[in-house]
Amino acid sequence: MAKDVLCEVNSCKHWAAGNKCNASSIYVVSRSNKASNSEETDCKTFEPKV
Repeated sequence: MAKDVLCEVNSCKHWAAGNKCNASSIYVVSRSNKASNSEETDCKTFEPKV
């Protein structure tokens, strides 16, 4: 597993200083049958800050 997960989405409640993700787990899904680049994926871990 990755030691550090980086994220630039500072509107997510899991975002931490230094562009770190502090979620306990990460869930990424493909938007197509077979993703061939990052634009064809979505992070389902995202939750907006309140």
